[in-house]
Amino acid sequence: MSKYTQNRELSWLAFNERVLAEAADESVPILERLKFASIFTSNLDEFFMIRVGSLFDLMGVEPERRDSRSGMTPAEQLRAIYSAVRPLYRAREAVCAGLERLLRRYNICRLSWRELSDKERKFCQRYFRAEMEPILSPQIVDTHHPFPHLRNNVLHVGAWVKYRSRDVLGVIPLPEALPSVLYLPAEEGLRYIHTEEILYRMCEEVFSNYEVRGKCVFRVTRNADINPEDEAFDLDGNEDFRKKMRKMLRQRTRLAPVRLELSERIGADFLDYLKKRLPVTDEQIYFTGAPLRLDYAFSLAGKLPEGLRRELTYPAFRPCRAAGIRSGESMIRQISRADRLLSFPFESMEPFLSLLKEAGSDPDVISIKITIYRLASKAKLVDYLCAAAENGKDVTVFIELRARFDEQNNIDWSERLEDAGCTVLYGFENFKIHSKICLITRRERGQIKYITQVGTGNYNEKTAAQYTDVSLMTADERIGRDAVEFFKNMSIGELNGEYEHLLVAPHSLKQTLLRLMDAEIARGPLGRMRFKINSLTDTDIIEKLREASRAGVRIDMVVRGICCLLPGIPGETENIRVVSIVGRYLEHSRIYCFGEGEGERMYISSADFMTRNTQRRVETACPIYDAAVRARLREIMDLCLADNVKARELRPDGSYVPAAGGAGRVDAQLVQSERALAAEAAAGPAAAEKRAPGVISRLKRLLGQ
Repeated sequence: MSKYTQNRELSWLAFNERVLAEAADESVPILERLKFASIFTSNLDEFFMIRVGSLFDLMGVEPERRDSRSGMTPAEQLRAIYSAVRPLYRAREAVCAGLERLLRRYNICRLSWRELSDKERKFCQRYFRAEMEPILSPQIVDTHHPFPHLRNNVLHVGAWVKYRSRDVLGVIPLPEALPSVLYLPAEEGLRYIHTEEILYRMCEEVFSNYEVRGKCVFRVTRNADINPEDEAFDLDGNEDFRKKMRKMLRQRTRLAPVRLELSERIGADFLDYLKKRLPVTDEQIYFTGAPLRLDYAFSLAGKLPEGLRRELTYPAFRPCRAAGIRSGESMIRQISRADRLLSFPFESMEPFLSLLKEAGSDPDVISIKITIYRLASKAKLVDYLCAAAENGKDVTVFIELRARFDEQNNIDWSERLEDAGCTVLYGFENFKIHSKICLITRRERGQIKYITQVGTGNYNEKTAAQYTDVSLMTADERIGRDAVEFFKNMSIGELNGEYEHLLVAPHSLKQTLLRLMDAEIARGPLGRMRFKINSLTDTDIIEKLREASRAGVRIDMVVRGICCLLPGIPGETENIRVVSIVGRYLEHSRIYCFGEGEGERMYISSADFMTRNTQRRVETACPIYDAAVRARLREIMDLCLADNVKARELRPDGSYVPAAGGAGRVDAQLVQSERALAAEAAAGPAAAEKRAPGVISRLKRLLGQ
């Protein structure tokens, strides 16, 4: 273990702690704080399913293998994780309790059973008998009824019951068809109770033939880190990849438990029974008084009167029309004149969707090729691709069926695309296609012309309004020719293709990045590097950054999540600064900058500085040649590095502290929102005709600026 690196998993937990800090931040509207608590919870669920699950697998296969960054074995990492997670549960419980107290000031009340009025209790009992009881599947575990499979992350009510002089387990899964909470009739305000609370209280009625000696709400989290290439998925040669993925999804629900959460402490016999039958250890068990699920946080606002909703949530913000793009004019013509950059979520994805729609009916368009990793459940993009194929265009879609937890969605979309006549191809056996690139090929006056789009985020209309990403649309022939070569190589399974301008993993992206870093190292104290990424774990890149720092190169990095490099270590990483921004929107764009001034080299990319991205995925990074686009990306970087409201700076000991402030408060996301609104307003009334009045002033007021 080196003194300038840290463990990946502990770094991720520190990121999720920053998410929970947003739930505790009094400058954030109350319902938004509850959403951050919900995001923290779902993040932790996925962490246990994937990261803890993979460590369990590794412990079984290579128990002595040591993490290259921390020197810990899998078992040592698991112990460190359990130790780090337990205080996070306590913090989450305190945050949730505080938020519920605040919400009650507005007459928004999550009720326990004992707080219900007689009328409300009868309402819940009627609901139980009419809506819940008919679809319950209770079970007693005895010699004739084996211990059931407890589904991953499904809430259960467990009862320790006495029957004929012995204790047995009774278990009731909460049907997933039921809502998370039941809203109660109320003359004013909002009153609701969790459906698991109702089931918990009616447990004795379900097990009326038994004496209930103890009960709790609990859920089991299972290892979901399935690799579709594992031996378990070896298939006959005649079984196609889509069927293989369906098998994988079924298998995911039955893997080994990695965590047990309980709503309260239970008797020793009851707990010992669960530990033995699952099985789990004491380290894997977490007791919490907060709700085990907080997904209801996203539905509360819709139940409130408009005035109260406005007070308790972020100001409504609809992505603006992108600066410099004319509504109603051909996107192909506009892009042919100059490169266009979209900055999500401050600007709308609509210009790119309009480009696809136009291409589908343009008689000069020959083909459309695109890579897809994640899509929204409703996607105009798919509609436009299908329409293009039905109009006789050659449409080729590379869709990644192994986008974790979106596999079923992608399977469904692939079938829709095939039915419309698109050529649908899947990722490689050992490499996911994670790149975001689209190529439109046209024959114009006898000449072949290209429109290429390269982005940092998915073609997902929902997340384009929630994540900060950038999307370049260019008619640059150099990029277009490389895109042609890229799609040809993807079609024939060639991962080692050569490109003049695009950087493509796994063959050329990492090697080129290291060479560009070497060029800055050669400049010594005159060298300069700036990066905006989501995660930094790749040891080769970490070592090169350390080398650059020791050579005097100034390095600024915006790393939202995992950062295995520790900055500020004397003699090692003292010239490196790392900040993380967790705010209203998920920071997701990847921007690489080498040098400064006229000699600066700038790229946008789909790839983080993680080994899985640089060596085990198909990724693209696109150079930025247009001066105006470069200036906009530089502006984004400058704002993120100047943020002193939402930014946290990574210290040499691995802790995060509020970023040092300059003159005045700078909230990078707020400033970008303001500038997008101002640009839209400057474009004329038509661009902002539906914009709510006073949005900018309300944004500032909420954030105390």
